[in-house]
Amino acid sequence: MRIGVVSDTHMPSRANGIPKELAEGLKGVDLIVHAGDWVAPDVADLLEEIAPVEGVSGNNDGEEIRARFGRKKILQLAGFKIGVVHGDGSKWTTEKRAREAFRNETVDIIIFGHSHAPYREEVEGALLFNPGSPTDKRRQPLFSYGILELGQTLEARHFFYPDKSWN
Repeated sequence: MRIGVVSDTHMPSRANGIPKELAEGLKGVDLIVHAGDWVAPDVADLLEEIAPVEGVSGNNDGEEIRARFGRKKILQLAGFKIGVVHGDGSKWTTEKRAREAFRNETVDIIIFGHSHAPYREEVEGALLFNPGSPTDKRRQPLFSYGILELGQTLEARHFFYPDKSWN
């Protein structure tokens, strides 16, 4: 199973459409997981033109997105348990908040966002994965997203691009 991972699209304030590089990179995925801060509800519709969409809401999302996706969830896909949370809050680092959200649950991977910074590290038996942002790189040199490959093992990779232009 191949899963596209995005977060912090902040649309339309950061982009008026799905960046070309992202749309190309997500072609052929079985599912797209969004880790929050969609901002506009129609971002889900745009992504669903590529593949089915799952996700959670972030601190910049309104009631419509919160009602549709919730703030935290565990997906069971291809034999793996995948925790998804945005990671916002006031205590600790974003990574620590993401870990704490699943402290009492066993997951193979925790997907989170909020910091706009790509992150990949195994901690206490779970892979922590932040795809960064495909539209708002902040202090990062490039825009980014992730791809998970779920098979006999779990693989997670970041993909980077310099230009967020869209069709």
